[in-house]
Amino acid sequence: MNGIEDSDVYAYVEPNLHHFHERKLESLNGLKLNNLLRRKNPYLFRSKNLIQAADLVRSLLDAHLTAQEETLFGNFLEGLAVHVAAIVHDGRKSSTTGIDLEFSKDGARYIVSIKSGPNWGNSSQVSKMREDFKRATTVIRQGVVRTTVVAVNGCCYGRNSRIDQGDYLKLCGQEFWRLLSNDDDFYLRIIEPIGRDAKRHNDEFAQAYGAVINRFAKEFTEGFCAADGAIDWPKLVSFSSAKRST
Repeated sequence: MNGIEDSDVYAYVEPNLHHFHERKLESLNGLKLNNLLRRKNPYLFRSKNLIQAADLVRSLLDAHLTAQEETLFGNFLEGLAVHVAAIVHDGRKSSTTGIDLEFSKDGARYIVSIKSGPNWGNSSQVSKMREDFKRATTVIRQGVVRTTVVAVNGCCYGRNSRIDQGDYLKLCGQEFWRLLSNDDDFYLRIIEPIGRDAKRHNDEFAQAYGAVINRFAKEFTEGFCAADGAIDWPKLVSFSSAKRST
């Protein structure tokens, strides 16, 4: 069983966090206003009493970017968890459906489904995870019958008052990173590597974001505002919701 050094963390974080920011920028620059308008709920934006094109465009864009950012950063954290387990426990990314990570520790085989935070899914999604754990356990025990298999729902941040969920453990935040690293403070140690160069990346993104807001506001004004400059809400709602003509 190995320990993990700060240099090991930086070795993963620096290139992969750079890739995370690159993906954000690429996605932002590739967005089309009409595609966003078709995917978002126009009634929600009307309920906010938005009267300026730039405000509506900003609200629309922020809703899209927030959801996308959570997905991209969740993938980054999942990769970091696998990286840590690989160094400390010789773990590996699992090839079994629904399982993200496998490693051995204290004579047991751990199978892990990694999520960003504790409130990640509905009852159907939790049931599917349970089925994935059962299937993976069966496969492992076909190789070594008496192996102790421990199923873990690992959450990269947050806390959970009930660890034992019956057929799996739910470990969040500090407890999850301690399982992977054998270090009580590892969840704090990753703050500095993640924060390095954050200002530079965010400054680059802010410039691109401002340009997109300006471009979309112009397009929106031309396409969905009346002659007096007011938002034409019937036209906007019809654009996303009217029956297609045949």
